[in-house]
Amino acid sequence: MSGDPENPRAWLEGDRFWIGGEDLLASMKTDEDEAETSVALEEVRVRIGTLLKTETVSFLLGAGVSVECGGPLIGRVPPAVERSLQTEGIFGSLQPRVRRWLKAFYLAARHARDAVTVPVSREEILKRQKALKGDTSEALCVNFEQVLALLYRWRSALLEAGGRLRLDASPAVDVTAQELDECLKRATRALAQACVLPTDDTKNGLLTFKTFLRKLLTRPLNLKRVNLFTLNYDTLVEQAADAEGIVLLDGFVGTERRIFRPECYEQDLYFPAETTEGRVHRLDRVVHLYKLHGSITWVGDEPDIDNPYGVTARPFDPSAPAASRLIYPTPAKYGETLGMPYSELFRRFAAALVRPQSVLFTVGYGFGDEHVNAIIREALVMPSFTLVVVDPKPQSEFVTVLRQQGDQRVWIAEGAPGTFKSFVERVLPDLRDEDIRKKVVATYRALSKKAPPNGGVEDVD
Repeated sequence: MSGDPENPRAWLEGDRFWIGGEDLLASMKTDEDEAETSVALEEVRVRIGTLLKTETVSFLLGAGVSVECGGPLIGRVPPAVERSLQTEGIFGSLQPRVRRWLKAFYLAARHARDAVTVPVSREEILKRQKALKGDTSEALCVNFEQVLALLYRWRSALLEAGGRLRLDASPAVDVTAQELDECLKRATRALAQACVLPTDDTKNGLLTFKTFLRKLLTRPLNLKRVNLFTLNYDTLVEQAADAEGIVLLDGFVGTERRIFRPECYEQDLYFPAETTEGRVHRLDRVVHLYKLHGSITWVGDEPDIDNPYGVTARPFDPSAPAASRLIYPTPAKYGETLGMPYSELFRRFAAALVRPQSVLFTVGYGFGDEHVNAIIREALVMPSFTLVVVDPKPQSEFVTVLRQQGDQRVWIAEGAPGTFKSFVERVLPDLRDEDIRKKVVATYRALSKKAPPNGGVEDVD
C-alpha cells in the first residue's frame, strides 16, 4: 500500500479500480476535494455490495492471500522448499555429492519452462546451494506446481512396479521410477511443511481471514451460500472459520473419521424456532469450501465400502508418509490426469460459474493454472457472469486481454485495492451497513456542485 493507509488520497496514489476498461479512481486522483474522494470510495464499496447480493457468489483464492501469514508463492520454486530439498539431497562435507532424485527435481524444473538458468549439473547445484545459504539468490523462476506436474508425467510413463525413463533432450533425462518416487515424496513433504501457516511471526495475518468470512456472512439468507474455492493447501480458512464459529461444508463428513463425500455440498443447516409453530430458520454461519488442489490435511487411503473415494481428512502430521498426502491434483494412480476428488471439485467449480447471475472474485490468483482459466473462459460466455480480478499487479496475458476488451462484466482491482488485506478491510463491504452507505453517497451527491441530474442514486446501484 502506498502512502498512509488512513489517508484516502495517499491510499489511492497509483491504484486503480477498472470496470469495463474505465478506471473509477482516475477522477479522484486529480480531485482536490477530500470529501469527494471519500464518497467515491464509498461508491466502489456500494458497487461491490451490489455484486455480493447476486444469486451465486464465488471466490477463488490463490497463493497471494496467504502471503501475509507467511505462505509461499508457488509461481516460482519457494526458496524454503528448495533449501529443504538441498538439505536432504546433498551429503558429504569435503566432497559433497548430489543424490540422483535431487538432480531429477532440477531437471524437471529446467524442462518445465525451458528455464536455462536452472542448475542441473553437480557443480551448478552446489553453487546454487551456497547462494541460497547466503540468501543472495532469487527464487527459481519456474512454477512449482508445473515442476510437480512434469515429474508426475514422467512417472506415469513407467510401470507402477518400476522402470527407467530416458529422454533425448537438452539436457538429457535419465531417471528411474524409484528416483522419481523419492523426488515426488520429498518435494510434496517440503511443500506441505511450508504450508503450515500462520508462521510464528505472522499470526496477525489470520485476522484478515476472520474479517473476510464475517463480511461474507452478511449476505441475505434467501440467497445461495457463498462458495469459497481455493487453490491453496494451507488451513487458514479453516482456522479462521473455527475461531468465528462458522460451519464449513468442505466435502467431508464424519467425526472420528472424516471421509470425502461430495454429496454433503447439497446439504444445508437449519434450526427450529423458539415457538411451537413448526417453523425453522436457516443457520446463517455456513460457507461452502472447495480446495481445488487438495490440502495438507488430506490423505489418500485404499477405497472401501465406507470410504468409496479413498480420501480422508486428518490433522497435519509432518511425520506421516508423504506419499499418501494429497496436495496438488496428484493422480490416484499413475497415468490419470485428474482423478478423485479433484475432478468432482472442478466440476462443481464449473457448475457454479455458469449459473445465471453468477459472480466470481479471484483474489491473489495469478491466472497461471490453465485448468482454472479454461473454466473461467467458458463462464465468460454467459451474459450474466461477472468477473472481479483482485490482484495488486496483474501480469498475466489472460488479464491483459480481458482489460483490452473493455467488457463491462470484467472488474479489476489493482494496486492497494488489489491486495487481500486492503480489499477485505477497505473495499469489501459489510452489507448490514449498505443502506447507510447508499444514503451517504446520495446525500453528498445531491448537495454537491457535481451532483448528476438523477441525484446519484442509480449511479451507485
